[in-house]
Amino acid sequence: MIGIGKQHLLDPALSSGGFQPLARRLRRLSLRERRAEAAAFLDLFYEENVDDSADRQRRKAEVDRDLKQHGMYTHTPQELAFGAKVAWRNHARCIGRLYWRSLVVRDCRNISDPDGIADEVIQHMHAAFNRGKIKSVITIFAPVTPQALPAHIGANQVTRYAGYLQRDGSVVGDRANVEATRQAQAAGWKGDGGQFDILPMPVISADGRRVFKTLPDSTTYRVPLIHADYPAFASLGLEWYAVPCITDMILTIGGIDYPCAPFNGFYMGTEIASRNLVDPWRFDLLGDAARSFGINPEGRDPLWRDRALTELNAAVLQSYQKAGVTLVDHHTAARDFMKFRADESASGRALHADWSWIVPPQASSVLPPFHIEMQDHGAVPNYYHSWIADGWKMMPFDGNVSRSRLAGHIRDARRWLHRKLRKPGTFRR
Repeated sequence: MIGIGKQHLLDPALSSGGFQPLARRLRRLSLRERRAEAAAFLDLFYEENVDDSADRQRRKAEVDRDLKQHGMYTHTPQELAFGAKVAWRNHARCIGRLYWRSLVVRDCRNISDPDGIADEVIQHMHAAFNRGKIKSVITIFAPVTPQALPAHIGANQVTRYAGYLQRDGSVVGDRANVEATRQAQAAGWKGDGGQFDILPMPVISADGRRVFKTLPDSTTYRVPLIHADYPAFASLGLEWYAVPCITDMILTIGGIDYPCAPFNGFYMGTEIASRNLVDPWRFDLLGDAARSFGINPEGRDPLWRDRALTELNAAVLQSYQKAGVTLVDHHTAARDFMKFRADESASGRALHADWSWIVPPQASSVLPPFHIEMQDHGAVPNYYHSWIADGWKMMPFDGNVSRSRLAGHIRDARRWLHRKLRKPGTFRR
């Protein structure tokens, strides 16, 4: 198995455990960089919690010693919980960070087998659903060590709808999951062939085996979609699930990566109505929905999509409200983001945000975030998908510290050089 200390020298795909895509996704940090991230995280932890200078120095020395001797260290439960919350606070692509302090952290680092992971995911989903009052929850499993890659979940979410490719090239269900559906069927799973069949959850074991786990029906609460003013819409038989639990992001805290850390918030209506149900590479249902609203997609009205999307968003909001399931509209979410921005400013912290992800796809220009400048500083702790996609940009952010102009220029030059050297494609293999 490839250790994190050898990733610069060996091809992670050729590990003794077989092909390991996870190894290619991990951030590439030298021991010096890992020590710097650990020290910066511990400084932040003590500054925002109990500032005990003696205990801080003792803990920093202990962690630095463990890193130099073993290549890693173990977070205390308090450090882990704080790191997960700050990672959410720093994540530039999330509009709902106003509630970062309320994140419920479940410490499952002692669990590393697929059966145990599946059991804890079931408990996670029940706790997160909370009878419709969705709680933000994260369950953190074993971290990467210099000796091995841990088991992790090989899907982007716990709940995914199957996509069945037909002989004529059409797809029944979610087009984004056609390949995932083929893999599950090859492993012996048999779906009903319906539009909203839920796929089993694949868990990648420590030795690289893919194990499919079919979770009980109680894990996923489904919301049937209706529209109070258009009864014909209900005849489409559409639904969506209550808890969006993300499973393909790696949590990085103080130089330690946790590749299996499923977490959830609650849905914003446009995620379902303006993207998942209507994107051509997803369900592509905008035309069918428009017809159920009495809107003619083949007519001469160039704004038929706008009117159909508005009604579809209304249907999703009404449906979740009737079911008693937490869901926020994009106007409320935008106002919450502006409150988060104000809170960060009042706390002396810079705003980390990615405009293309923060601004909702519906009625964008009338929402306050549309009109503000945003920058993703790549601060850590954070969540990332892979080193080549976004992990290479991340490093401790110290932009809130007062310094001279010269020191600021030196800092900026150092960050530019760090990212230039770490940018995908610049390494010699």
